[in-house]
This record gives sequence, C-alpha cells and structure tokens, in this order.
Amino acid sequence: MTNMTTHPDHPVLGRFNSAFFWLMGGYLDRHMRQHKAAVFADLPDTVVELGPGVGANLRYLPAGARLIAIEPNRHMHARLRKAARTRGVDLEVRSIVAEHVDLPDASVDAVISSLVLCSVSDPEAVLAEVRRILRPGGRFSFAEHVVAEAGTGTRTAQRLLRRPWAWLFEGCSCERDLAGVIRAAGFGSVDVQPYRIHSPFLPFNTHIAGTAVTADIPADITADAAVSS
Repeated sequence: MTNMTTHPDHPVLGRFNSAFFWLMGGYLDRHMRQHKAAVFADLPDTVVELGPGVGANLRYLPAGARLIAIEPNRHMHARLRKAARTRGVDLEVRSIVAEHVDLPDASVDAVISSLVLCSVSDPEAVLAEVRRILRPGGRFSFAEHVVAEAGTGTRTAQRLLRRPWAWLFEGCSCERDLAGVIRAAGFGSVDVQPYRIHSPFLPFNTHIAGTAVTADIPADITADAAVSS
C-alpha cells in the first residue's frame, strides 16, 4: 500500500527538478521578486514553508530565522541545507507531503508557499492543514502560478502542454484556479493580487500573490457557540 504521507521518489525527475530549480531559481525569482517581497514582508522568526525546494525564499526570511521546511522531495534537501547555512537560517526539514503536516493544531504564526499548490495532489487538503496549524490571526502568504483566462494564447498553451508539463515537473498543473481555491478555504480574510510575468515558459506566466489570514476566533469555537445559543 502506498504511504500517502510521503512523496513518490522518481529517481530521475526528482533529481531533474532539484537541478532545474537550483539553476533557474534566480531567473524565476527575478520575475516574481516584487510580489514575493510584498507578501513575505514582516515574517516572524519562525516560519513554516510548504515545498521550499532548494531555498528560493530563504532571502525573504528575517535574519536568524527558523524555517520548518515541508519538503517531500529528498533530492532537494542537500541544496536546501546548503542554502540555509549560507543565509544563516536555522533549518528543520520534514520529508512529508503538505496534505499531512505533522505539526500540532494552532502552533505557528506564519506559513508560506511559492510554486507549490500547483503540484500538490489535493490543494484543498493542503489549505485545510495550513488553517489547522496556524494560530488564530496567523497568516498564509503565497505566490503561485495559475490558470490563464479563457480564450487567451496562454490558456491554449496550458491546455496543449498540460500532460508533458505535469510529467516533467512531477504533477505540476498549469490549469488550477488557485485564487478560487484559496478564497474558498475558510480563512477569515483573503487578499489576492493577479499579475503576469513574461518568460519563455508560457504556461507558467499567469500568477497570483497574496495573504490569507485565519479568523481571530477558531472555527470550532464559533460553531460550538452557535450550537449552544
């Protein structure tokens, strides 16, 4: 039986993606930097990151920060650890999938992700886990690529290339309406800013960045109060 808490280890694609993002991370980050800097500003000293890969977002963490890295692709770990040492980040790697985060309820103040919700098997389950581990008033900050508007050339490219794209990038979908998924995930407030980059990777060029904040009062307490009244 497959262990659903771990990532399938493809011996070739796992290494390919580690090398790809190591080589191309700076290029991709330059296109996204303005939006990442805005949504990743003022992070606390301890941050949970979903799928940090080889460490593209370490530059946005405060000096001396602690990062709890939810990174199921073990081929990313060595480069991630090296990047964390270089930037002085206290790194804890957890080789698990984001649908099953092994952290207690209401235990962290901030979760971040970039270019991750496109490739998880169940984005709704991932966001439920994010809400579960965030404290009341905690923030989830994200920068993701998303489906393009219908009738555009980018949308046509996404549809034509979806199968080879998903195979090469280990399940990455270029056709997800992640803004809608995040808005429907039950956060207290959600701010989403769409934007576009211009790169040769056409299916990748439509993006969102934003922050979702959990309600100040946990949902289960609110529900209990409504029942008792």
